[in-house]
Amino acid sequence: MKKSGLFIMAICLLSLAACTSTRLTSSWKTPDAKLQREQKIMVVALVPKQERKLRVLMEDNLVSELRKEGYNAVSAFATYGPDDALGKGDEKAALNKFRNSEVAQVMTVALVDKSRQKSYTPGYGYPYPYYGGFSPYYYRGWYGGMYGGPGYYQVNVKYQWETNLYDLNEKKLLYNAEINSVDPPTAYRQAYLYAREIVRDLQKQQLIAKN
Repeated sequence: MKKSGLFIMAICLLSLAACTSTRLTSSWKTPDAKLQREQKIMVVALVPKQERKLRVLMEDNLVSELRKEGYNAVSAFATYGPDDALGKGDEKAALNKFRNSEVAQVMTVALVDKSRQKSYTPGYGYPYPYYGGFSPYYYRGWYGGMYGGPGYYQVNVKYQWETNLYDLNEKKLLYNAEINSVDPPTAYRQAYLYAREIVRDLQKQQLIAKN
């Protein structure tokens, strides 16, 4: 029975891990585009006003990961504060604000959608042995029964994010990526995993170099 309890616990932990994920679904970049470490990159998270904490975390984590690679990234929230027009989620307004400034590129992180999805997880089971026969000899067979549990419904929270990287001098889009985050345990964890995923993809696309 002790082994069966450990088995069931393992199944539950695996199910929980499978439900929680942050995954890059698509990305694209302009051919031959490459960022220079000395150029300033303004990071702007475009989220609803009530998600201000999430905005700060998304910007801070992306800035931190880019700086680790030696790039001159700064947070719009840290630079301009919470009451700026940047917090309204208008990408065009964000780009216009930094034209004719020392900012070379603008990286926007937009919360495209946040939704709840109901899913069903089927039940699970495995056989336990049956011991039968006449004393003093016993027969062991695997037809005794099943350990397991019933299926259940669960509600998952799904975030859909889109990142765009614009070059203000050339006035063009350099990079686009989309990421889905399902049931993040905390806002900080979501921001951290998102930033790591974006920076890894920027390196894969050869937009930035590894430090």
